[in-house]
Amino acid sequence: MRTARAKGLGDASVMFRHVLRNALIPILTGVVVILPLLFMGSLLVESFFGIPGLGSYTIDGIQRQDFAIVRSMVFLGSVLYVLGLLLTDISYTFVDPRVRLSD
Repeated sequence: MRTARAKGLGDASVMFRHVLRNALIPILTGVVVILPLLFMGSLLVESFFGIPGLGSYTIDGIQRQDFAIVRSMVFLGSVLYVLGLLLTDISYTFVDPRVRLSD
């Protein structure tokens, strides 16, 4: 940052090219960590407030011991989590200049 400013670049250019690019790496990692928490939050909020949705559907399936519903919701959650991890790894190639495809 100091070197970019010493070269005469403007504040906006320094922030977007240098600071934001390095700050996106932990941000992307944090977003993937939050995805399962969002799924669990929907389970709790929908069941607590009686909102019809996948969360209340899952809780009802657990209470009725309907293993097909529970299995499918666990599968859906795991697929969403794996897709989030995959998208994060792909986005690392755009954000982090150290991660490139080798020739």
